[in-house]
Amino acid sequence: MKKLTKTKGHGAVETNSFSFDSAALVKRLLAMAPPRAREVLIRRFGLGVNPVRETLEAIGNYSGITRERVRQIEASGLDAIRASKIFKEAHTAFEEIVQHIRSLGVIVPEETLLAALGKDEKTRNRFRFFLMLDSTFLRERETNDFLARWHVDAVTAKHIHNALSKLYASLSDDDVLSEGELLDRFLEDLKDVNDAYKNEEVLRRWLSLSKHIGSNPLAQWGRVSAPAIRIKGIRDYAYLAVKRHGAPMHFSAVAKAISTLFSKKAHVATTHNELIKDPRFVLVGRGLYALTEWGYKPGVVRDVIRETLEKEGPMKKDEIIKHVKRARFVKDNTILVNLNDSRYFTRLKDGRYAAV
Repeated sequence: MKKLTKTKGHGAVETNSFSFDSAALVKRLLAMAPPRAREVLIRRFGLGVNPVRETLEAIGNYSGITRERVRQIEASGLDAIRASKIFKEAHTAFEEIVQHIRSLGVIVPEETLLAALGKDEKTRNRFRFFLMLDSTFLRERETNDFLARWHVDAVTAKHIHNALSKLYASLSDDDVLSEGELLDRFLEDLKDVNDAYKNEEVLRRWLSLSKHIGSNPLAQWGRVSAPAIRIKGIRDYAYLAVKRHGAPMHFSAVAKAISTLFSKKAHVATTHNELIKDPRFVLVGRGLYALTEWGYKPGVVRDVIRETLEKEGPMKKDEIIKHVKRARFVKDNTILVNLNDSRYFTRLKDGRYAAV
């Protein structure tokens, strides 16, 4: 992996301590709005005793006015505050918020940012209010590709969006990368971004903007639609366990691995049933399961012998045993019993066997 600034944690951010009193600043700013607009803003942003933020429709129903009228009152209240002397005097406080967002990487998922700005809902509501007030803070709505996010630099934000889109396009559903491999690939498309932002924590935070790129419990990355990344139940945990092991596993060992690796309770019988039903797994021996993607195909020993002979042509007994044991973990005698079944195979005059 390319050399990056090391940071602690996995993308989480601690709440910041600002030099200003957010509650006092909100009170001063709200005082600049007309009474009716002030009431709407308090309810919309959860700035009163009750931290619940209300919808335009809910406020309209309460006040006996239309949803559109509430929106107009809210907008006029924000404009009145922006035009006030108090708002201009609060420039230093808003600049502190700008610098904090820059320290997080310029563009940050909305929920991540709010969690970093306030430890409780009331504090987060106050900062949400600040973000909406100052035009320096730009909000991008949630889309099919990205989560809702805030940024303070449109050029850098565009680079991040483009890099994430390119990264996703470069992945297939079969790609499962280590975090280091994914970050290296991501960095290839971030050449136009300030190197000061290129540390592991910021890169992870940028990755979290995408709704299409994610990681599994083993810290492996890829498309969220990929079988190895999308974890929905025992089958998926079993898939990860066997894939990590890299060789066929007994179903009881798979159940144990699920409990050990993922701290998920997996009953042996339940695990076995899920393996039987999932086409990603192939029974290759007594209770041993391998992955289809490794080249194993479903079927009993007889099916494997038949496929081998149809593909390779008539073969000697020892050659057949060698081929079959690459696909199934069975004893030689099991192969011979099947091979000597005249309903399916015949022994030629030269000692080779062929399918009937």
